[in-house]
Parts: sequence; structure tokens; C-alpha cells
Amino acid sequence: MAEIVKMPRLSDTMEEGVVAKWLKEKGDKVEEGDILAEIETDKATMEFESFHSGTLLHIGIEEGDGAPVDSLLAIIGEEGEDVEDLIKKANAESSGDDASKDEDSEESDSGQDSQSDDDQKSDDDNLPKGVEVVTMPRLSDTMEEGTVATWLKSVGDEVEEGDILAEIETDKATMEFESFFAGQLLHIGIDEGESAPVDDVLAIIGPEGTDVDKVLSQIGNGAKSPKKSSDKKSDDKSESQDNDESQTHRQEKTGNKTSNSTDSKGRILASPLAKKIAEDKGIDLSQVEGSGDNGRIVKKDVENYQPNKQPNKQPKQAPKQAEPEQQEKEASQKAASQVEVYQPAGEESFEEVKNSQMRKTIAKRLAESKFNAPHYYLTIEVDMENAMASRKQINAMPETKVSFNDLVIKASAMALRKHPRVNSTWQNDVTRIAKHIHIGVAVAVDEGLVVPVLEFADQQPLTLINNNVKSLATKARNKKLQPKEMEGSTFTVSNLGMFGIVEFTSIINQPNSSILSVGAIVEKPVVRDGEIKVGHTMKLTLACDHRTVDGATGSEFLQTLKTYLENPVTMLA
Repeated sequence: MAEIVKMPRLSDTMEEGVVAKWLKEKGDKVEEGDILAEIETDKATMEFESFHSGTLLHIGIEEGDGAPVDSLLAIIGEEGEDVEDLIKKANAESSGDDASKDEDSEESDSGQDSQSDDDQKSDDDNLPKGVEVVTMPRLSDTMEEGTVATWLKSVGDEVEEGDILAEIETDKATMEFESFFAGQLLHIGIDEGESAPVDDVLAIIGPEGTDVDKVLSQIGNGAKSPKKSSDKKSDDKSESQDNDESQTHRQEKTGNKTSNSTDSKGRILASPLAKKIAEDKGIDLSQVEGSGDNGRIVKKDVENYQPNKQPNKQPKQAPKQAEPEQQEKEASQKAASQVEVYQPAGEESFEEVKNSQMRKTIAKRLAESKFNAPHYYLTIEVDMENAMASRKQINAMPETKVSFNDLVIKASAMALRKHPRVNSTWQNDVTRIAKHIHIGVAVAVDEGLVVPVLEFADQQPLTLINNNVKSLATKARNKKLQPKEMEGSTFTVSNLGMFGIVEFTSIINQPNSSILSVGAIVEKPVVRDGEIKVGHTMKLTLACDHRTVDGATGSEFLQTLKTYLENPVTMLA
């Protein structure tokens, strides 16, 4: 019997996919597990394997075409089997779903869409022939703005279709962005390191000699994407006037010497790099002497600038003749005034670091978690003597290495088996309790924090957990993690014990219901058999979402986890 193969959902945020390449043709034999096609999602291009065996009877989406999730991708069945009815049925179901989803939005947006289409057509007609406006792409479904990490082409360079124009930093990763047009790069709308919303003008590509100012003017009037350069220039001009007036006022008031690096209109002549360094250091360019052409301020001028420190000098006045009592009073006041409080001679300063897309995403997601999920915290202390002895025995084996974090991950996975409520997700009307155990492991990277996922952790031996965690952590630090490797966690472990942190609390990594915070193993006095001895203990803190995990449930989970860690051999039972 023929089987319908639908466009798969290859990530939790995927809404549609593009068939990048078919690896089977119509009429080919297909075995279960064969790679049917390469599917391009919102995050990566992934291989899609067949879950059926038979003959590829029909291809529903051609190479390069996109379609929503669950659209008809292919049909696999017996050779010669009639599939026309299946095709009609699948297409009808897809059309019905689309109609039901879009009915309301079509009614409310029909007038706007019609107007937008007319405007777009008019704008395309207005642009010179061969000129294409490239806008900031939406490289993931959650992306609202992007940052140009690196430009790989410069203004004036020839661009071929398929050339990599730039590297764009999104809220999830830094991706290469290729050109879909050929021509000369006429204009760059967003400089390296700068951010802009999706659909803002990124670049203009067209024939050599094109009047770029005219194109920018048309863009400013609504073509393709609104360009805010005219507004920016107006704002800059206004700001410049305000600054000039303010500076003039300061100069009149203080009499400070100002820079001669100005043009006839009073504007400061400085290189862009000099301006940036001055802004970072908080230096007023009007006080810097320029050494470049026509007094232009360059990089070295700002770096070598030393602020003038001229103490205010009060003019001396001749002492007035006074009565003896008055003179005595004045002498007393003068002596008191000479006892001055020491004032440090330092200068206030600060540095502003632009937030990366990863940093913004961390801020957004953790704020959502903290304010949406009612957190509470449970802490338990674990005797680690047996765990330390067991780890030592395991690591004595050839080519074997196990960390304390590996023991915690394994014990957590085993405890989740006995307390599945901790392995759950709040979904308003229902609570979804996962039967599988996928543990997210928090990894610190240069720009923030990522959480790669160790799938089916309860089924992995300690040595495999160690190898997989090391591999994921290395990928994370080298920015080589695939989106799929960061999705699907059901529980999270965060360990700061290696930094000497004895106890801490974490924010839940939603949609998980809990996160375990692992502290350092400390040496301290403990009571054993009625005697005080030196022991080694570790504190674990469980943050729980009270919507899904009650206090008793969380406490029972920690008790089970404590038992496994204090008696590691029980994990083998």
C-alpha cells in the first residue's frame, strides 16, 4: 500500500521547508533508512531519511521549492500502483488546512495586501533596470533583527549569483548570506558590527555607473524597504547644532582651548576611526589637536590625547585691616580651612559593549522564564565520599575518564525515571510528561551561554556520557553546534563547582520544568558513627516550576538523586 511522505518538521520552530536536493528520483527503489532528500529549514540544511520501503512513485515538491510543514513531499509504494487518488486527497487536506489557518487573516489583511502589492509593483518599476535592493534577511523564525558580523564584499566589487555577501549574526547563530543577484556592489546600507531590523536595506547591487543617490532617494520614498538615512542625517544635523551650541556655551563659560580641527562651518574634522575611539574613551574631540591634513584628527591624536588639568586659581586680594578680635576670628577660620579632605584625582570612565544577538536572546528568554514560571528552590547536601572512590576506580581503567559532572548527569537521568513529573512541560491546558530523558548541559562560551542536549541520557553508560558531553562542549565553544543539538531538552544541569561556587540557584531553561545547580565538592567536618571526621560534601539546588512540580515531588526527586550519588553502585541495579 502506498504511503504519503509529508514535509517533516525538522526543528521545533520550523514552519516550512525547502527541498535543497533530491537524492532519489521518481521510479527509484527506496529502502527504509535511505536518504530521500536534503531539506533546508529555518536553521540548517538537513538530510531526511525514508521511514518506508518501496518505489518512489511521486515527488510533490521540486528541488528549490518550499512548502509548509505537512505538505505532500512524496509518495512511496509498490511499482505500478495508482496514486492519483492519494495525490488529490493529500492536496485537498493541505489546501483545507491552509484555508482554515488563513481565513481570518485574509479577511483582515486583504485590503492591506492589495495595497502592498500595488505599491511593491510600482516601486519595482521605479528602480533603474538591473538594480536590486538587498534587505536584511530573516534567517530564523524568531529573528527580528540581524547584525553584520563581516562583509565579504566591498563597494565596487563584482558580485556573482551565489557569492557570499556577508556573515549575518542572528539570535541563534552567525550564518553566511549569499547573493541572489549578479552585478556590482553599489552601496552598503549596514556597516560591520551594526544591527538593523529584518527587511532594512542591507545593500544595493546593479550595473556599474548606476546613480546610487537616486536609488537611495527612491528607497526613501518607499521602494523595497524604508531607508531611514534622510531621517538620520536630519537627526545628526540637529544633534550637531545642539552640540555646537552646547560646546560654545561651555567654551564661553570655562575659556578652555578648543581644537583647530574644524571646517568653515564649524564641524570637527576627524576620521571615522578617531571618532569611534574618542566615543569609546569619552573624549571630547573639540579639545583634541589634529595632526592630519588640514588639521584633521586621526587615530594617533586621540590615543595620545592628555586632558589639560589646570586648577582654578583665585586672584589674591590684599588683606584688609581689622580689629584684633576680627583678626583672631579670621585666623581661626583660615586654620580650619587648611584642613582639607583628600579628593582622589581620578576620572570617571566606562565602556559600552554592543550586545550580540546571543546576548539579547539570553536576556529575552531568561526574563520570560523568570517572570512566567513561578520559581522555587530546594537544596540538599550530598556526601561524596563513595562517589569520589567510585570515580577513582573507574578512571584507573585504561583509556577511561569520568568527571563528577558525568556522575551527576547519570544520577539525574536515573532519578527522572522514578519521578517523571520533574521531566515535564507546562502547556496551559495539559502538562506534557516526557517518556524520554534528554538532559541539557549548560556550557559557557565567549558571548554567553548555550545548552547542548544529551539525548536519552538514562540509556548511556558513564564513559559515553563523558565523551558526548566533551564533544558537545567543544562544538559549542567553536560555534559548530547544529540547531538540532540544542533542541528538545527535558531537564537541565548547570555546574559551577569547578569555579569554587559552593551553592547557587539557576533560572529554569524553558520549556523544562526544572534545572539542577551543582556546587563544588568541599572538605568539611562531618559526623560519622558518632565521631567528627573530615568529609567531602556537595550541595545541589533544584529550581522548579511550581505549575508542574510541587515541593514534595521536587524533594522526593532530590532524595533519590542523593541516594544514587552517595551509593553509585545502585545506578547499576
